[in-house]
Amino acid sequence: MQHLHHLINLWPVLVAAVMIWVLGALWFSSVLFAKPWAAIVGRQMGEKPKGVAWGMICSFIGDVLLAFILDHVILWSHASTWMDGIHIGAITWVGFVAAIMYPQTIYEGRPLRYFTITGGYWLIAFVAAGALLAVWR
Repeated sequence: MQHLHHLINLWPVLVAAVMIWVLGALWFSSVLFAKPWAAIVGRQMGEKPKGVAWGMICSFIGDVLLAFILDHVILWSHASTWMDGIHIGAITWVGFVAAIMYPQTIYEGRPLRYFTITGGYWLIAFVAAGALLAVWR
């Protein structure tokens, strides 16, 4: 296996992580899907769950890891256009998010809307980060 750490540009990885993090803040805000998501998971609107700051920090760390790994996949696939990046983002979402999250949604007895809200966020995050990482070399 070829290691590509020397080809990784950390600026696009960090920008992609910030983009994913901000998208999550917007996606799960009252502007978009906070109300239906909160109803599905049993939270009251405006409720500040315990450990929210730690959750936001961990979320950003996870977003950095996601962007770093996605950048490796993009480099391994020789993707170099935004369409290539979208394609890689979409297929990695199908394989690593949808394939796990959809059955989990069923096992947890959650409605399909939960999967469409949460999975939709991750789909947009993966394809947007993929596009950015493919073109920013």
